[in-house]
Amino acid sequence: MIMTALRQPHRLSCFLALLLFVMGSSSSLAEPVVIAASPSVAGPLKALGRAFEEANPGVTVRLVFDTGLALRQTVATIENRGPYFIGTGPIHLIAPGGDELIARLQQKYYVLPGTSVPYAAVPLVLVVPESLVDAPTSFESLEQDSHLRVAIADPGLTTLGKQTMQLLHVFGFDQHQDRLDVAADAPSVLDHLLHGKADVAIVYGPDAIQERERVRVVATSLDHIQQPLVHSMAILRSCPDRGRCQQFLSFLHSSEAQRVLTELGYRPMSSKP
Repeated sequence: MIMTALRQPHRLSCFLALLLFVMGSSSSLAEPVVIAASPSVAGPLKALGRAFEEANPGVTVRLVFDTGLALRQTVATIENRGPYFIGTGPIHLIAPGGDELIARLQQKYYVLPGTSVPYAAVPLVLVVPESLVDAPTSFESLEQDSHLRVAIADPGLTTLGKQTMQLLHVFGFDQHQDRLDVAADAPSVLDHLLHGKADVAIVYGPDAIQERERVRVVATSLDHIQQPLVHSMAILRSCPDRGRCQQFLSFLHSSEAQRVLTELGYRPMSSKP
């Protein structure tokens, strides 16, 4: 599997040149599945790409990463370049960090209708230091135990912090603002927890997995209580091999893909909506 991140001047031209090189360099082999994605989903896509390759010998998954705005510009350029790109567009699938970009591309008919597939949800989790023996076992216990200090991400600066405050509101934590330890972002939240500035912390599942040797998940938010972030993938209109693309999308809901996502701290989406 080949992965590329673009962070240089004239990135759009370089992005297109790279994609054409990727396709041309593999002309003698089976055409690769090229996925344009946001860096925020690099972890799960790398793991899913490897698993798909193992399940389909001879197939290569190629990942190209860039920001949401750059991805949108690239897709628009490919879709509007005329006959040269029609039916031979180098991007098969698009996987942004959130569903807003897919919705925008659908409005322009750059994404095939009905092909957007959610594959992973990002739950909030309650974590404690691995060494803590007498740990709380639920989000409800945060309101009940007046001695617990809770590390959270800044709700004014991060989506994580905003979602955390929404979750705490559900459990009646509004009157306990003095027990909150606010950090800049997820790594800082975990740093505060591990250095004793807080007793528990709330982060995303994948953040907790990255520190699994030092922290332990004691509770996970449920979808009906806190709507999680959802990652989706869709087929571009210019995809040259829609059958292969559909095969990859179907694989996202396989038991193997679900196992991969669960190990990374995501909640897999087992079926289409």
